[in-house]
Amino acid sequence: MAHFLGLGLTHYPLLAGTDEHMASLLRWTLTDPDIPESAKEPSNWPELMRREWGADKGVTAAGRHRKTLVDNLARCRAALDEFDPDVVVVWGDDQYENFREEIIPPFCVLAYDDLEVEPFELMNERGSPNAWGLPDDTTITVHGSADKGRWLTNELIDRGFDMAYSYRKRENSAFPHAIVNTQLFLDYPDGGAAFPYPLLPITVNCYGPHVIARRGGLVTFAQARGERLDPVGPSPARCFALGRAVAQAFTGTDLRVALVASSSWSHAFLVDKTWRLTPDTESDRRLYGLLKDGDWDSWQATPTADLLESGQQELLNWFCMTGAAAELGLELTWSDMVVTDVFNSNKCFAIYQEGETK
Repeated sequence: MAHFLGLGLTHYPLLAGTDEHMASLLRWTLTDPDIPESAKEPSNWPELMRREWGADKGVTAAGRHRKTLVDNLARCRAALDEFDPDVVVVWGDDQYENFREEIIPPFCVLAYDDLEVEPFELMNERGSPNAWGLPDDTTITVHGSADKGRWLTNELIDRGFDMAYSYRKRENSAFPHAIVNTQLFLDYPDGGAAFPYPLLPITVNCYGPHVIARRGGLVTFAQARGERLDPVGPSPARCFALGRAVAQAFTGTDLRVALVASSSWSHAFLVDKTWRLTPDTESDRRLYGLLKDGDWDSWQATPTADLLESGQQELLNWFCMTGAAAELGLELTWSDMVVTDVFNSNKCFAIYQEGETK
């Protein structure tokens, strides 16, 4: 008989860097000449944003933000260790890592064997030391689940999902950071090196219109005006249905399966209506309410256009995980929403567990 655990967490890249660099996305945004000076003026910012920015442009507040995130990640890791999974299925976005001009699938099962991965590539590119003070070229072993990945792909195809799959990461490209950061942050004290559980990643085309147009990077308002947009990614309802299908596939096994959504929620650098300075916290709070209430009809009916407007593209990973949780009848036993204006994105955490009847 299979058993299941659901987790939701962030893979916020700047958590892997130092406090001095955690507000670097906002600092970069403030250099955009197309943003009105009045919007850049701290005296016009919301109270939370002014408080976080402080006198040192977010450095002091970064330490507090880090502690909250690390404490919540530790709570997720404790639940994972207590559950002791045979495999950890992770839904994470691919930001111009494996998904490039040659092909952009809506979803892809990464049926990989163990890999040596450099977890600090993104921080190196941004000129930030890593938070652990380790060498820039440090590697960690990401334990794979190649056989289970092949099996799951067959199961999903049988259930109506024409699932893409991959046996090898793209050469000369970073391993999808949504996946490696999941291991890195769930194993935060050891910098990801001591994580014992095998991962079975399912990467999602969360960025749709911008997956190629922005190549996983940032653009100014002027650069965005000349963009040739790409087709949209999968809808929230389709992601929810994929989560259900994954749960159905594993139900017939005797495995202990952890199901993980890896992403932050609204990303400031994607929210044009706030001049890309703050996340769309109002929209995040509305969706968080649906999540806590288990109102899955309203939750999965969220239009793709609403996610794009509110910078919530990566929430598609959460739609996948919650589809599995809904299919399995898992109970939300704990959650937290960490709100910020300065540190780019609101971060949500959740633990879904089986009821006593399981």
